[in-house]
Amino acid sequence: MPALSKSRSKSAQVALVLMFFIQGFAATVTVPRIPELIDQIGVNLVVWGSVIGLSGLGALLPLMFTNRLVARYGTRPIIRSAAAFIALFVILLPWSTNVYMFFAIQVANTMAFSAYNIGINAASVMLQKKMKRTIIGKMHAAWSIGAASSAAISGILVNFIDFKTHMALSGLLCLVAFHFAGRVLLEPAADGHKKEVARQQKVSWLKTPPYVWLLTAGLFMGVWPEVVMIDWSALFSKEVMGLSPAMSAIPYTVFTVAMIIGRLSIDRITKKVHISVLAKWGAIGGSILIAAGIWLGPLVAQTDQTLGLVVLCVFWGIAGLGVGPQVPSFFTAGGNVMGMTTAQVLSRMSMINMFTMLSAKFIMGALAQQDLQVAFMFPATTLLIAGIISAFVIKRAKRNEKEMLTAFPATAPIIVVDENRN
Repeated sequence: MPALSKSRSKSAQVALVLMFFIQGFAATVTVPRIPELIDQIGVNLVVWGSVIGLSGLGALLPLMFTNRLVARYGTRPIIRSAAAFIALFVILLPWSTNVYMFFAIQVANTMAFSAYNIGINAASVMLQKKMKRTIIGKMHAAWSIGAASSAAISGILVNFIDFKTHMALSGLLCLVAFHFAGRVLLEPAADGHKKEVARQQKVSWLKTPPYVWLLTAGLFMGVWPEVVMIDWSALFSKEVMGLSPAMSAIPYTVFTVAMIIGRLSIDRITKKVHISVLAKWGAIGGSILIAAGIWLGPLVAQTDQTLGLVVLCVFWGIAGLGVGPQVPSFFTAGGNVMGMTTAQVLSRMSMINMFTMLSAKFIMGALAQQDLQVAFMFPATTLLIAGIISAFVIKRAKRNEKEMLTAFPATAPIIVVDENRN
């Protein structure tokens, strides 16, 4: 791949950071409006959960063809097109007058998010290979910051402006930001995907190397704690810890801030150790700390709620540092599989990522009905499994070090996978 100038690499990196941020912003902008939306379309919570879950299946379709579009046109036009639809659906959402209209908009929205997700992750992995250093950590940190800030801002605005005005302003803001950031992304001729395709073979889904599916399994296991915390941490704090609604949001806030710090630290730490090593020990330590917080926090809260809250926040905060590298680590590995293009691998991994989002809602719901405290042991367990898979990735990377095609990152071995190796 031809070298990029320092200034062009920097501008493309800034553009991607902004694109991740805006996606996170768009993903949570409606959160404070959900009760209002439920009343508007006239459904109960059971129907609402089912509609949300089923609409997520729309994300599966783009996974089948987006990699081909990226191979032909590069990432920039895919990202910009999907971004325009995401902004449009934010604007249209308040106009849903019944469950059928809402479902249609949601299906279309998940399709756009799916294509966008493949595009920005593929662009990030290719850019960091060109730059010969890890940059994807700050990308996913930007997403988390965008999601957290959007939910906070929307929570304030809900008291001042109506639903339609709120979403119209948010959608237009996203559209403008998407437009200007999208113009700075690498051109198709420079992002490396076309050249990558020229030296790789087409690999059908049925002939995907087992190692790629191992990476997708690691991603599935590593994402689970992050997804569960979004949906269930406040409920855990309230129902199990006995905290007030205001205090119930604190553990999740601490976890998220720590996760963002963890992701922002990746670029610096990976100058000394490989990102998969970071993911391994982060996952193993994080799983232990999540489990410890689950049981020690409520135990202490029985005698002192404030101290119990502190205990939970300490354990979950440190765990958040370990969860931070999981997604960047597995996406990085997915961008360095010999015999397959980056887009091919990431489309498969994105499918698993979307499946995680859907399954987490249903599985945790079923487990929580029995015992919410026990239910939280499931994400702790999946995180531990992610660490074990990371350990295998490290072993494979070291074995294939002599076969590296590029130096990535500059001071550590690249994760290179040969599909012909048993």
